[in-house]
Amino acid sequence: MKAVVSLALCNTDILISGSADASIIVWNAETGAKLHVLKGHNRGVQALALDLIHCETPDESQDPHAHVFSGDSSREIRRWRISLSSSKEVPTDKAEQNLSTGPFQPLVRHETSIYALCCDTDLDLWTASADKTGKCLNRDEAWAVDTVLEHPDFVRAIVVDELGGWVVTGCRDEEVRIWEKGSGQLFHTYSGHFEEVTGLCVVRDQIVSVSIDGTVRQWSLKKEDLERAKEEIKAGKERKMDQKPTIDSTLTEEEERELAELMDESD
Repeated sequence: MKAVVSLALCNTDILISGSADASIIVWNAETGAKLHVLKGHNRGVQALALDLIHCETPDESQDPHAHVFSGDSSREIRRWRISLSSSKEVPTDKAEQNLSTGPFQPLVRHETSIYALCCDTDLDLWTASADKTGKCLNRDEAWAVDTVLEHPDFVRAIVVDELGGWVVTGCRDEEVRIWEKGSGQLFHTYSGHFEEVTGLCVVRDQIVSVSIDGTVRQWSLKKEDLERAKEEIKAGKERKMDQKPTIDSTLTEEEERELAELMDESD
């Protein structure tokens, strides 16, 4: 299993899992019963995210359902309608809304594997990929890319902190990056892991990160704490630049004189 999300339908807890065998399975979390198996991806499903626009329970006369996005290792993003009685793929493109059955064209907005997905309160979709970018796909613009977060390595995780207005990414280069959601500008980088960061979650005003290094770490998302962290890094760099090189005390007097002469010649 590569990914899992949970939700409640008619007071029934549901788990949805994505697997390396390219399938998505819907489970009754209380009984462990397998409700539905969804096929559509051709490669392993690595990311799942609830589509917040379809997470409200409809009238009792309707079939309570939710919609879920899935992303795979071949860069495709698909969308599914999940209910207790049945589950099926649904279109992401409005042009396909008149079709009652699939297969539907997937969203393709990356060059390679999708590692993480999340839907924000603006109902846009944020994605993380092995093509070294995180992206925001604008729902109102037919899922056009309106923000690109460039990284030096694979982007393994992405979450949105709505309260602070941040987007947070975890990267294979071991860093946790904090981005301004509105502008897409990098605000701060937290360092501390010594292996790739593989997962993130927001807990109140904190970001929690997990890594292959076997640790779980916690970082502040408060604006004042982020500003302080930036200033500490800046001050540390300035101190390092002000430090003057010292001559190795193990050198003999003659060696020190020769070294000084060489330095004078280089000037």
